[in-house]
Amino acid sequence: MLRNLVLILGFVLTPLVAQEAAKPAAEPPPAPDAKPTYVNSETCQACHEDIFKAFAKNPHYRLETDKKRKWEQKACESCHGPGSKHSESMAAADIIQPTKLAPSQADKTCLTCHRNQPTHVGRIDSGHARSAIACTSCHSVHKPKELARNGRNAAVNQQCTSCHVNTLASFQKPHAHPLSTLPSAGNNAMSCLDCHNPHGSAPKANLKFASANEPGCLKCHADKRGPFAFEHAPMRTEGCSSCHEPHGSTNPRMLTRPEVRLQCLECHSNIASQQATGAAAGGTLGGIPPAFHDIRSPRYANCTTCHMKIHGSHVNRAFLR
Repeated sequence: MLRNLVLILGFVLTPLVAQEAAKPAAEPPPAPDAKPTYVNSETCQACHEDIFKAFAKNPHYRLETDKKRKWEQKACESCHGPGSKHSESMAAADIIQPTKLAPSQADKTCLTCHRNQPTHVGRIDSGHARSAIACTSCHSVHKPKELARNGRNAAVNQQCTSCHVNTLASFQKPHAHPLSTLPSAGNNAMSCLDCHNPHGSAPKANLKFASANEPGCLKCHADKRGPFAFEHAPMRTEGCSSCHEPHGSTNPRMLTRPEVRLQCLECHSNIASQQATGAAAGGTLGGIPPAFHDIRSPRYANCTTCHMKIHGSHVNRAFLR
């Protein structure tokens, strides 16, 4: 009986053993991909000839010969990463494309070099960064640098106003700073960069300083610069924009209100404002006009007829002279 059982098992197992023996040997697991290496810019130029020629006229091209940053002969790969794998496969997935990265990753690439530059120190905390506007949204690294100032101003303004449409509309008002994108600008055309630092700054709206912590307006309007013996409080606490609309206004002095008296009465109107600010009677912060100022009379309609030094005075507390 036992012998018969052994024979039966032999007949059953023999085909299975033969089948297993006939199977090919298992393939070893694939070796991990080798880490990409740098192949120098000449390799990139072989396929991207047009881009390379344009890039040669760009300020970033100096990396090709800059030994300090250690990207000599590897300017392309300083942004796109090691190119050995891409040069073999020709696949776009095998190379870094900053324009297709998430804004935070694209900014990280740019700030590797630009973080310590004075104009970029506020980039991380700027409104553009908080709104996920990547550096590559405004900048093209491959394009040649535009040298003509008027042409550059027009290009910059066109770039800014493509998003800031409301600001462009303000420049269409009767009285505005001359913007180079407008036909009436003339030779004194301005750029958005004259007042704003798009990479970020301490003041709101990325405004530039004239010097130290002075408003950027004083860079051109130096006659309004202090310090004054008697200061107009808004100049110290709010800045020029407390009274003026810098982009455009219906008022010839670019005030935020169409008439001077309406502008002044926003602060100098009632006793409540004087009490709220703690200004002494006859002071300049929220003080009320004396009784003989009947604003219904045309002679008092324009406050600056008498109060000529409203930005500040050295001799008169009431800014009469």
